Amino acid sequence: MEFISEKPDFSFRSPLFAGILANTILSTVPGISGAGPSPEKTLLTPNLDAELIVNGAITSVPVKSDTPTGCPTPATITRAMMMLTGQTPLLINAGLRHAPVVPCLDVYGEPAGDPRTNDALPAATRLYEQGQRIGKFLSARCDLLVLGESVPGGTTTALCLLRALGYNASVSSSYVNNPVSLKEEVCRQALERVMKTGYTTPHDLVRALGDPMMPVAAGISKTYSGTLILAGGTQMLAVSALIRALDQPLPRVVTTSYVRDDTSANVQSLAEKIGVHVSYVNPGFDSLGHAGLARYCIGEVKEGMGAGGAMYLAFLMGHSPASIRQEILNMVTSYS
Repeated sequence: MEFISEKPDFSFRSPLFAGILANTILSTVPGISGAGPSPEKTLLTPNLDAELIVNGAITSVPVKSDTPTGCPTPATITRAMMMLTGQTPLLINAGLRHAPVVPCLDVYGEPAGDPRTNDALPAATRLYEQGQRIGKFLSARCDLLVLGESVPGGTTTALCLLRALGYNASVSSSYVNNPVSLKEEVCRQALERVMKTGYTTPHDLVRALGDPMMPVAAGISKTYSGTLILAGGTQMLAVSALIRALDQPLPRVVTTSYVRDDTSANVQSLAEKIGVHVSYVNPGFDSLGHAGLARYCIGEVKEGMGAGGAMYLAFLMGHSPASIRQEILNMVTSYS
């Protein structure tokens, strides 16, 4: 496969990379998320991703920038691409448990609760409206918006929303071995509760089952006038399904080949059913001689914090695959 699965059919002059940060309490369910050294500490991961991307290092807490297995986090890749392209990323706090230590555009959301017991996102409609305000604001400032996310546990909320919207979805995971049975059980319990409520509209379903990133991203999509790229895997497919259910035009999605090749998820067929166009970036981490990055090729991490979209943006801005890979290698080896 080439570095990107196909050449883009659009042009731009003023690009911007942005990332939506949020929490769902589902990330603290033991075994459901690998985005942190412990279930409780997954709630801090978006903050650390943001700190790494903006500052180039995590100094607020004593933590490594790699996973426990030595795999560099996606935020490291995104940071490398910001350095390569000279981009200053915009970070959006959609609903974090912990206050961020770097500047963020704040929509004053709250972390999502447990959809098995109560509506997870009571403020979903307000967050959707806030997203629309951000979309209008950014329309005057950039003509290409690459929008990533950092939401530990977000593939489980994605599964719940996709199933509720009528898609026979299987979602990806940051683990090599996707905890499918655990996610399925959480989803089953959440959908049973929702069925009793009689909820059917997209706004009702995202309020009942979603996480804060989803309505904010959908709101941005509604009002943003430039070219929008949703940078992420199955979580952005869930956003796409929500956007379609709201009868809005679908933006394109960009993710890594590692998400596409995840046999525990049905990414390509799901995208076809939603009707969203997905492009894939092949980072080629197996050829760099770095054991940690090579773990992406066996299915660890795969994607996150808009890493695939950040590499795609660097390519669109004229950087060669070789220079992109070298910048990532330089970045991850600098932390060794």
